[in-house]
Amino acid sequence: MIAQATETKHWSFHTDLENIGWLTINSPNGSVNTLSREAIMELETLVARFEDLANTQEIVGVVLLSGKDSGFIAGADVSEFDAMSDFSVLPEALKRTHALFSRIENLKVPVVAGIHGFCLGGGLELALACHYRIAVNDDKTRIGFPEVNLGIFPGFGGTGRSIRQAGPVDAMQIMLTGKMLRAGQARGLNLVDKLVRHRDMLRWEGRKAVLQHRKSQPAGFFKRAMAGPLLRDYVANKMREEVGKKANRVNYPAPYALIELFEQHGGDWQSMIRHEVDAFVPLMGSPTAANLRRVFFLSEGLKKQGLKGAKFSRVHVIGAGVMGGDIAAWCAYRGMSVTLQDLDMGRIQPALDRAKKLFQKRYKKKREVDAAMLRLTADPQGNGVPRADVIIEAVVEKLEVKQSIFKGVEGKLKPGAILATNTSSIELERIAEALQDPARLIGLHFFNPVSQLPLVEVIKSKFNSDEAIGKGASFALAIGKSPVVVKSAPGFLVNRVLMPYMLGAVERVERGESQELLDAAAVAFGMPMGPIELMDTVGLDVGKSVATELGHSVPDDSKFAGLIAEGKLGRKTGEGFYKWEKGKAIKGTTPAHPDLVALGRELVKPLIDTTEVVVSEGVVATPDLADVGVIMGTGFAPFLGGPLRARADGRA
Repeated sequence: MIAQATETKHWSFHTDLENIGWLTINSPNGSVNTLSREAIMELETLVARFEDLANTQEIVGVVLLSGKDSGFIAGADVSEFDAMSDFSVLPEALKRTHALFSRIENLKVPVVAGIHGFCLGGGLELALACHYRIAVNDDKTRIGFPEVNLGIFPGFGGTGRSIRQAGPVDAMQIMLTGKMLRAGQARGLNLVDKLVRHRDMLRWEGRKAVLQHRKSQPAGFFKRAMAGPLLRDYVANKMREEVGKKANRVNYPAPYALIELFEQHGGDWQSMIRHEVDAFVPLMGSPTAANLRRVFFLSEGLKKQGLKGAKFSRVHVIGAGVMGGDIAAWCAYRGMSVTLQDLDMGRIQPALDRAKKLFQKRYKKKREVDAAMLRLTADPQGNGVPRADVIIEAVVEKLEVKQSIFKGVEGKLKPGAILATNTSSIELERIAEALQDPARLIGLHFFNPVSQLPLVEVIKSKFNSDEAIGKGASFALAIGKSPVVVKSAPGFLVNRVLMPYMLGAVERVERGESQELLDAAAVAFGMPMGPIELMDTVGLDVGKSVATELGHSVPDDSKFAGLIAEGKLGRKTGEGFYKWEKGKAIKGTTPAHPDLVALGRELVKPLIDTTEVVVSEGVVATPDLADVGVIMGTGFAPFLGGPLRARADGRA
């Protein structure tokens, strides 16, 4: 007998002739599924029905699938987090969800999760409450716990259940890093039980899993032993040590709270779940979590820019130096066909070698590396220009050189192609003087290292139309970057605010202060690296060029100028303010200081002051865009919510 189908706002359920129940989630008004409070309450009603049907033997099992092309479930509904941070609401809501997931786990019939695409956060916690998990083994499947990036950790029982399945070391590593796993990796860690090749195989394999009463097995004895009483303290201390290398406890309390939860209760996964709520609740209402949520929403807002329907397949990059070569490599990694132009192969080959290293690091299989290398072609003659959808110039910061390049390619462009400069400081109007159609030139300013920093400043000159800028934003999104539109002005946003910060620190070094101390103070404040190390990373020659363009003087008798004269340009030459080995600065002893955070706040003040000026001048449209742009372009302490939010909160 076929039971009557049930439809709710977020779920649909029906049984088939074999008495298998089919539960599908399809959140309305969005491209991804989320576990909102409403969705969870509807699921409570459905689970009560499953219990009744199981008791009367009217169902033999339930298969949970997603109706979205984007994936399974992307997590809890982050838009509800601010309201849920209320201590009078959150504990009860969490306990209610815990009880619901336990009821699913305790159903008399098997519950099978069929996963494709995103299975993250609360979605993975729900999948772990099921008895068996099947995932599509393709590159779109991503499984993990990204909660730490929002200042929290899994709160729907995922802490204990992930430890049960993957063992304490692997499970904690996933939760502490927020790393997203491919399907094969998740299978290797026992978070997934079976892999299939295509999404359309999930129903068939789900059916077999139900009829065969398959049930996932927990992690093996030796993995579980790492949470035993003899080893747990040691494991927790090693975790604390590793987290401490990247995150300060005061600024980012969530990973430390998770480690303490494990330290106290990790020997019993059910005990860890029972105590999860008490550890979770204080984090949700913390300033760090509130600011990280703000950054998340600002970042998501950037993805809504651009033109609908804009498509790009071919990119031509002029300039095979560090920036140009790395832009070309990144575009090839993101699936574009790329031609890379410079004067000769001697200049292009190092960029190709760096690209191969990037591909080898990012891809797991040799054939994927080989395919990416085939997408990246050396093009000394510039033959790729007429076919390119996007042409990006990334040569030396000299106005006349850039003008000459654009004058030479303008007549070769196909209709509708983007013509862009990666200039870091020169106003577009000055570069565009050499063009017959200056409205065609926009700015696409990437940041070093290109593969790590998410920001692209989309520069708008007085000649540009909104459509041209929309195209530029669309391209940035197409290669996985976050576009912030800024007005053409010296230094734009990021370099404009960075230069007073970096030069201020350089001047203090010139006066005899310890560069190690200044860098340590900036890191203690919350910056990802100190201003002197950052100057070395940017390149002293580039720093001087941008400083000059912005009207800052670099005295000829300064240490800064002397290093440049000696060819000691920082990381790229192996020596600048620091000596560099294997990509790392070799630092001396850091002198003692009574208050590193206060010193860091003092160092960062020029950056924040300049951010306020940039907003007042209309270089960016809103303070929010300034905050997210500076965070993404400089790594400014995300836990503070951006420079302007930090000042408004009295924390900078």
